[in-house]
Amino acid sequence: MTVLAPAPSISPAELAAGQRALVQDLAWASLSGAFAGGVILTAFALALGAQPLMVGVLAAIPFMAQALQLPATLLIERLRQRRAIGVVSVTLARCVVLAMAVLPFLPSLPLALALLVAAQALIASLNAIGACAVNSWLHQLIPPRELGHFFARRLFFGTLLACVGTLAAGALVDHGGFEPKLHAYGLAFVLAALAGFVSSAYLARAPEPLMQDAGPKVRMGERLAAPFRDTNFRRLLVFMGAWTVAANVAAPFVTVYLIRQRGYPVGTVTQLWVLSQLANALTLYLWGRLSDRLSNKSVLAVVLPVHFASVLALVFVDAVSLPNWQLALLAGLHVVMGVATGGIGLATGNLGLKLAPQGQGTAYLAAIGLVSAIAGGVAPIAAGALAQSFKTSELSAVVRWTLPGSAGERAIVSFAHWEFLFAISALLGLYVMHALSRVQEGAEVSERLVVQAFALEAWRSLDSLSSIGGAVGSLFAFERISERRKWWRDRVPRAGP
Repeated sequence: MTVLAPAPSISPAELAAGQRALVQDLAWASLSGAFAGGVILTAFALALGAQPLMVGVLAAIPFMAQALQLPATLLIERLRQRRAIGVVSVTLARCVVLAMAVLPFLPSLPLALALLVAAQALIASLNAIGACAVNSWLHQLIPPRELGHFFARRLFFGTLLACVGTLAAGALVDHGGFEPKLHAYGLAFVLAALAGFVSSAYLARAPEPLMQDAGPKVRMGERLAAPFRDTNFRRLLVFMGAWTVAANVAAPFVTVYLIRQRGYPVGTVTQLWVLSQLANALTLYLWGRLSDRLSNKSVLAVVLPVHFASVLALVFVDAVSLPNWQLALLAGLHVVMGVATGGIGLATGNLGLKLAPQGQGTAYLAAIGLVSAIAGGVAPIAAGALAQSFKTSELSAVVRWTLPGSAGERAIVSFAHWEFLFAISALLGLYVMHALSRVQEGAEVSERLVVQAFALEAWRSLDSLSSIGGAVGSLFAFERISERRKWWRDRVPRAGP
């Protein structure tokens, strides 16, 4: 482990090289996840005969495994070699992914499904231990003022490679020429493992500073309890738990809804997912700049309602009669959700890192992992059980009318099967917004200012990329919007230079 040992000091050049390596790490890790997780994992489970409850279990496993971050803190505090722990853990997880390539060739589908669940549990456990080490490591390595920009750049390239990998995996399953198609997943898992090994190599290149002293020696139980005694951080934990529940009541089942209820092939579902991720990637830089300049909480106050409104809108897809227009509506909703989830992922991650005291990042971030484990473990399993019970249920709001000589009725809205989950998720979003309002980050910033700033940043990006943008900008003076900031300064304290 000498090669992976912490460095007594890190020069600016080493820090810059380390940040580039960490960007490459997530990019290759995302490519690995595209071939072995997300849409492909769910489609593989469905091909093996998984029922809604089993899909919920597969979605819950990564969250339940986060509980291992608490004992992982003991290992980290004892060994104090976070890079070694992180690299070894994630590399072992990728060896398990390579072993999954055997599953499509087993003669018994129920056995393959059971082994898939066991493999996912082992992979998630190893990744949770690695994440605990890596999060604590990055919390100390990356300067706080650069968090937004660094994570936006890292997520941007990760998202791009995830999109390429997901499209390739979808094409491999639908058009790879495998008979039966189930065998295509074996090659997908091999490619996922190879990409994962490249990711591990880049992760090992990033420098690790010596762990900071967390203060006077105290019992580990007291140290782990500190985040829950911190009033503001406890409010953050409540918000993170509420968001995790609301998101995972619906998110794991969107793929199932598209394949089973709407009848789309895997390739079409991966294209919709990629469309969402492209929208996510193209706006990450904007969200990163806004979270650094304004606040993470203000960004969340804007994007969370947009996300939950889009989830609720899935219920109304059947209101569009033509199949092509239904697909177009789903594509539009995926774009909006991609923009929103980009801001949510960036802001929630930054908020946890920002509110965790320096020197105590391991315990505080592990507390977030524990809350995510409980909330994310319960939500999809409960949602899967509900979906299984709602399989033959339908709830409709009907308008009836009677006229002389005629009568009729029309369903205004109808909930069936998976759509119940989307409606429940949107209702839970109301409490998520309440929980967010209780978290204190610093200076409060108006949601309207966030929307204006996002529009200006987006327009500047368009203006720098397109001559058409420059021509239109000369006709419509969007810069005049910024003149209204003088009025906002009287209401909102400046969040930074």
